[in-house]
Amino acid sequence: MAARFELYQDSAGEFRWILVASNGKTLATGGEGYASKESAKAGIQSVKKNVAAAKIEEK
Repeated sequence: MAARFELYQDSAGEFRWILVASNGKTLATGGEGYASKESAKAGIQSVKKNVAAAKIEEK
């Protein structure tokens, strides 16, 4: 089973997402609530588009 994004509505009515590994562990969260489901989906698409080019920075 591959990693998956889970999209849900929180108790405040905002939409949120988490990225879950195949073992069920959370890999990442959106970090914020979105006013609409469409905005949350756009956040997921942005991660999917940009993550492959992300560099590792050591500080």
